[in-house]
Amino acid sequence: MSFFPTALENLIDQFAALPGIGKKSAQRLAFYVLSQPDEAAQRFADAITDAKRNVHCCRVCQNLTDEEVCSICRSERREKGQICVVSEPRDVLSIERGREYNGTYHVLHGALSPMNHVGPDDIRIKELLVRVAENDVEEVIMATNPDTEGEATAMYIARLLKPFNVKVTRLAYGIPVGSNLEFADDATLNRAIEGRTEM
Repeated sequence: MSFFPTALENLIDQFAALPGIGKKSAQRLAFYVLSQPDEAAQRFADAITDAKRNVHCCRVCQNLTDEEVCSICRSERREKGQICVVSEPRDVLSIERGREYNGTYHVLHGALSPMNHVGPDDIRIKELLVRVAENDVEEVIMATNPDTEGEATAMYIARLLKPFNVKVTRLAYGIPVGSNLEFADDATLNRAIEGRTEM
């Protein structure tokens, strides 16, 4: 038996369907939306509709944009010979926060995962190969996550890029700055030793 009106139950279910949102959080969000003035609730609804209608993939890098080509791909200041391959659009934001990388990106929109039925045709690998074939690309940096799917994706793409004579690199792994060695797991320590650099 439901304690809430059907419309409220539907709103809670929609919030609960979002990643990382449980039933209790969904209820809090739904009650918050209902407590807002009509104008604020309408702005929220309009923002969702507007984003869904206007945001799409960049024709070049597959990142999200509301134009045909995103601002990073349009920028004359970017190093066009470098492409950093990431799994998701949010990964671009993570790298940009560091303000060190000045190349371009390619967003795969996922990672290879046979267990979840995600194969090469389900992510944006073909578009990357076309970019490398048609442009003067010197380096492709694989910045997929350091988990099983990310590693498999990076190795698969590296194999596909071999015939193009382009340098393929992988992000270094290691001990986070400010942490202690005693808390690092074996795999992290091994990666840190393998990826050591000269001082």
